[in-house]
Amino acid sequence: MSLSGANSRRDLALIAGLVEPRSRTLDVGCGAGELLEILTTQKNVDGRGVEISQEGVNACVARGLSVIQGDADTDLNDYPDDAFDYVILSQTIQATRNPGSAMREMRRIGRHLIVSFPNFGYWRIRLQLLLKGRMPVTRTLADRWYDTPNIHLCTVTDFVDLCDELDLEVEEALLLAGEKVRKAKRPGWFGNLMSQEAIFLLKRR
Repeated sequence: MSLSGANSRRDLALIAGLVEPRSRTLDVGCGAGELLEILTTQKNVDGRGVEISQEGVNACVARGLSVIQGDADTDLNDYPDDAFDYVILSQTIQATRNPGSAMREMRRIGRHLIVSFPNFGYWRIRLQLLLKGRMPVTRTLADRWYDTPNIHLCTVTDFVDLCDELDLEVEEALLLAGEKVRKAKRPGWFGNLMSQEAIFLLKRR
């Protein structure tokens, strides 16, 4: 999770609401530790974090959090099967080199997965592409194409397809647009069109 703009993240409370108290939780790409701090203080979870940047790790340690430096693409295979109740990938999947491989490892080590990401299928993004012919810059995708950390942007529909491929069941999906949050069991074309961001709670089938 990027450190820039982290304080404006609105999905953190929604993600925390999906996590059961006192559960074993791993936050992958935990940034400066905002979500992990919420989970440990408000949900009393046994929380761990993995963060690729040294700056992020230092910020987490300063908060008293248990975080190691690591890469979602390469270091999840160090954890044993079923090590966690929840494995969280919050606003990070689009920055991984191999999202499918990272999610396979998450599926192996966690009973539930929580994944949030900006939706590239949102209607305003489609309109910008149509009218301007340029890569969009929005509140949820604020970086320009040449300096963005995002290398695998996807839509809600793309993500649902990946879940099917990985044999993951969607327990709940939260679709965010402005201040509105809609719940869906399996988002379709309308959810893909109208959501700026999405949060998925998943489990193995």
